[in-house]
Amino acid sequence: MLRRVGVFFAVNAAVIITISLLLNLTPLGDYVTAAGAGNRGLLVFCALFGVGGSFISLQISRWSAKRAMRVALINPHAPRGGVESLLVGRVQNLCAKAGITTLPEIGVYQSPEVNAFATGPSRNKALVAVSTGLLERMDDEAVEGVLGHEIAHIANGDMVTMALVQGVVNTFVMFFARIVTHVIDQFLRGDRDGGGLGFFGYFIVVGVLETLLFALAWPIIAAFSRWREFRADAGSARFTTPATMVHALEALARNTKHFDKQDAALATMKIQGGGGGLWAKLISTHPPIEQRIAALRQIS
Repeated sequence: MLRRVGVFFAVNAAVIITISLLLNLTPLGDYVTAAGAGNRGLLVFCALFGVGGSFISLQISRWSAKRAMRVALINPHAPRGGVESLLVGRVQNLCAKAGITTLPEIGVYQSPEVNAFATGPSRNKALVAVSTGLLERMDDEAVEGVLGHEIAHIANGDMVTMALVQGVVNTFVMFFARIVTHVIDQFLRGDRDGGGLGFFGYFIVVGVLETLLFALAWPIIAAFSRWREFRADAGSARFTTPATMVHALEALARNTKHFDKQDAALATMKIQGGGGGLWAKLISTHPPIEQRIAALRQIS
């Protein structure tokens, strides 16, 4: 169930790992080091690869999400059955209100979780998918509120801004990992010409440091994600009504009881978050559902 939450970030991490391998296993890596290109040159290269890697992840986000979640696409011109017609009609109406001129791909994926997501590189190249669990357990008004929330993500350009944030994080993770590794390597060398970390040691230390720095930087990404969830809630309230979005959030909260203890914990990370201690709140991608409802009631 964590697959949906981490699709973009997993692909981004894979791209960055691939780039790191290329930097470490090719002659380019000898240049892109603190000793070879200088700190300023290293930062420029890391920015190119870090931001570039993030936008590569964004460009393939629809493809990767559809395969990771096994999304079955709906033909908007020939929907089969009432559920598909309902989804197509609601998405068309919401897109018109949001000023989105190209209908996103619409799909359903098999899962008992009550969830939905939107992804894609732009407003006119997006995907909206809902789980079978959401369709089975939520009424039409709640479904409309959830769809409005996902359409708001597309209208707000949240995928692009998230890619920018991730790109900046990638840049500094790659940069500082190599700076610190270079310092460690020079310290181990001392006054000797040989020694140091060696080729494989350098590669391993860079990988470990990148993993650690990604973990330390995650609260920054999560904080931005929480902010955009509030904004998407407000967007859904504009496209539908504040009461509709409140109803959707209340329905989502009620439906967590249908999961067993382990599954409920995972589902909560997606739809409400913020539980547990301070660290859990810092790394949660979604605000507590009570805070989201309170913010919507202030709008109304």
